[in-house]
Amino acid sequence: MTNITTIIFDLGGVLIDWNPEYVFKDVIPDAERRAFFFQNICTHDWNVEQDAGRRIAVATEILVQEHPAWEAEIRDYYGRWEEMLGGPIPETVALLRTLRDKGQHRLLALTNWSNETFPVALERYDFLHWFEGIVVSGDEGTRKPFPDIYQILLDRYQVNPEEAVFIDDSHHNILGAEALKIKGIHFLSPSQLQDTLLAWGVLDTTPEV
Repeated sequence: MTNITTIIFDLGGVLIDWNPEYVFKDVIPDAERRAFFFQNICTHDWNVEQDAGRRIAVATEILVQEHPAWEAEIRDYYGRWEEMLGGPIPETVALLRTLRDKGQHRLLALTNWSNETFPVALERYDFLHWFEGIVVSGDEGTRKPFPDIYQILLDRYQVNPEEAVFIDDSHHNILGAEALKIKGIHFLSPSQLQDTLLAWGVLDTTPEV
């Protein structure tokens, strides 16, 4: 394994549990109707445009005009956004703490996140302040897996991609990083991540949660 100097974390789904179901299981109790809402109204493709910098108010009004019968549910998506934050993923935070305390690797974060909602996370989760820097897609006007956002991080923090590891729960985002010669770990669980970091020599101890 090439010498690893920098570890880059995704946030949502890796360190922070975020899930619209926490709100919409109550807003739309019927599972079939709720699935329709996420597949056809507040879709993944719609949401990631906010991650890339589109204003939440603009995105909301677009959908309300297109789907007036769903106005209340559409407005709940960002109106109750904070309730979608389930909290830290403690086992992964423990891994991050161990890496921080070890002090042998630079720690950075690269997240697809609206810059209108990211300040909430920054205030809520102390561990976000353990990073040397965080690149937020909403600040940059682009998002993973497009190559320019990885390049922004590499340039801003003068990272050698061949000495960096990127951890993300999206396989598409991992492929985007690997296209720039950054080693990728497709995050499936904290234990899988821990085993990989141990195997690569990045960790030499098992963190305590």
